[in-house]
This record gives sequence, structure tokens and C-alpha cells, in this order.
Amino acid sequence: MSNRVLITEPIVEDSMDVLKKHYEVTVGERGYYDDEQHLIEDIPEYDALLSVLSNPVSKQVIKAGKKLQIIANQAVGYDNVDVEAAAEAGIKVSNTPGVLTEASADGAFALLMSTARKICAAQAYLREGKFDGWDPVGFMGMELNGNTLGILGMGRIGQAVARRARGFGMNIIYHNRSKVDPDFESELGATYIDTVEELARKSDILSLNCPLTDETRHIINQEMLEMMPDHALLINTARGLVVDEEALAQALHDHQIGGAGLDVFEEEPNVHPHLLTAPNCVLTPHIASSTYKTRKEMGILAVNSIIGILEGKEKSEIPNLIETS
Repeated sequence: MSNRVLITEPIVEDSMDVLKKHYEVTVGERGYYDDEQHLIEDIPEYDALLSVLSNPVSKQVIKAGKKLQIIANQAVGYDNVDVEAAAEAGIKVSNTPGVLTEASADGAFALLMSTARKICAAQAYLREGKFDGWDPVGFMGMELNGNTLGILGMGRIGQAVARRARGFGMNIIYHNRSKVDPDFESELGATYIDTVEELARKSDILSLNCPLTDETRHIINQEMLEMMPDHALLINTARGLVVDEEALAQALHDHQIGGAGLDVFEEEPNVHPHLLTAPNCVLTPHIASSTYKTRKEMGILAVNSIIGILEGKEKSEIPNLIETS
């Protein structure tokens, strides 16, 4: 009897087609399996699960997955999966790191530039019929050249953002759990900053590229925002929960900082209502890695890990497995 695979919602068709050649595949409707109870009810019938970041693959879901051999999470993160519960149940977990680095860095930099140059506000002004000619003081933004970009989290994506910023003539400072390779620091002229607080004080633009951990949850809070220069911009393409949205919204309305660009939110798909009305606040619906090439490669990586486990390959042959035991 063929193995059964549940894909929680449609992904790039080429990726799904690979699985369909091997197994009996069910593809859920978008958003349906964001409900934990739906996963609990349906997962007992499946040998493999291809999930996305919005699906709550909890301990209860894993316990219900009596036949489950692998959870392939199509995302670079996996905080939606109870990895410890999976390990206890002998279920493998994989993610899709690496392949979304360049697209995510492009997305972060697009958000950075849109915020720095007030692109969205200027476009709305034009579309509303308010443009009446060149204005010598209209929509004056921040030049990137010569300003300082602070990067919180200098992993693959943080480094890719740094390379782009260097091309725009920016000064690079960063904070990370540990220093990066000295050759990389030298190449970019990047300077390590000992504390997040000092990073916030010294950054004209602060880009968040860190994982979500107990230490980074709400790391950008009222206290941290008060440390930032009043012209500074905050860019978040990491995880919504690294920012206290209530504090950020208040800081923007009070003109405590210069602006913010956000691609991720605390309670997706919900966005804090005060952010929706905040000045110079660019908001995008979690699209930083959204290119066809990247989403296809993410899907193939997830699919290959499923095939590897169901076909009995060695762990060493499936490089994107998360160490769960």
C-alpha cells in the first residue's frame, strides 16, 4: 500500500508533482490546517506531513500521528513544530534553510529602501491626485550612503543583507551570539557590537534578522525603542514576536523613531490596528522570500526529505533534517 502524504496547503506545483509520482498525496485548502484541531483529526491517516509556518504542529498533533514518520516544514524556521515531542515519538523533522537566503535578503532590502525613501506614502499621495508638481521639501527621506546599518542576527540572511548594504555605501555594525568570520568582517568593514542596546543606539537603520528564541522574544520593546535615535528606522523580516508591536506603534505615532518596515507580525495574519495608521510604516504580508525560484527550491527540499525518510535513506543523506535526539 502506498504511503500517504498530507500537504497542508498548496505549494509550488512542480514540488507537489514530485510527491504525487511516488505517493498518495492530499493537499489541504489554504488556511484550513492553521486550526490545530483539523490537524489532530486528519493526521492519523498519514505517513508524512509537509507543513508551513502557520500550521501548529503541536504535541497533540504529533501524538495523534500514529503512522507519522516525518514532518517536513517548508520554512527556514520551525518554531511552529514541537521538535521535542517529535523526537520522543521517533518522528523526523526537516526544514528548508539556505535556499531562501538571497530572496529574503532582497525582500529585507526592498522594505528598507521603501521605508527610507517613503515610497509607499509618496505613491499613495500621487494616486490620490495630490501631486501638483515637484516639491523641494516633499517626502524627504534618508540616504543610505554614509549611514549606519545595524544588523541583529548575522546568520546567512543577515550577511546577505550586509553585502547589499555595503554596495550602497553603508557602514555595517552587528550583534550576534558570536562574531562572524574575521575575513567576512574585513570584507564588509563590519564591526561587532557587544550588546543589543549599543546596537540600537548606534544604528540609523536597524534590521532584525535573528531567530525567535526566549532571548529574542520582544527584544525590541519600549525600552529598546527609546534607545534608538529619533530618525532611526526599524526593519523586521525575522519573526513577528521579536517586536512588541504595541510599543512600536506607540513609538511611531509619537515620532519617537523615524519609521518602520515590517514583513512579519506577532499574531499573523492579524496586524496591530495602530500599526495600520502609523506614520512612515511600510507593511507587507510575509513576502520577503516570495520569488518563484526560491519557493520552488523550498518545496523541493521539503519533498526530498519526505522521500528520503519514506524510502529508508540514511540521515546523512538528508542534510536538512533537524537534530531531534
